[in-house]
Amino acid sequence: MKRILGGLSLAIVLLMAGCAGHNAQTTEDLLSAAGFNVVIASTPQQLKHLATLPPYKIMRIQRNGKDRYVYADPARKLIYVGGLFSYDRFRDMRLAKNVAEQDLQDAKFNAEIASGWDVWGPF
Repeated sequence: MKRILGGLSLAIVLLMAGCAGHNAQTTEDLLSAAGFNVVIASTPQQLKHLATLPPYKIMRIQRNGKDRYVYADPARKLIYVGGLFSYDRFRDMRLAKNVAEQDLQDAKFNAEIASGWDVWGPF
């Protein structure tokens, strides 16, 4: 039992480590798919302002009387900008992706656990 739990713990840690490196790129892929526009910082003023934004976080701002959602990627010197509709689509897509990933993790976990039950014979 300890070997199973130890192996399972290691698998979970490795899975989480693998996901951590792709988190920003996955978010950016979802933002693009949801309809966010990419705006590249091309002036010194834009680059200076980009440095003040929280990196890799979505924030709501008001611009010209409308709510906008902005995600800053300082490493690539750009921002993603979308309205409420794009933000709602992003949230829905992220939730669906997280559910699908959890389903896959559950299936792997269940397959690993189920493999040891043959020793008990039929119930």
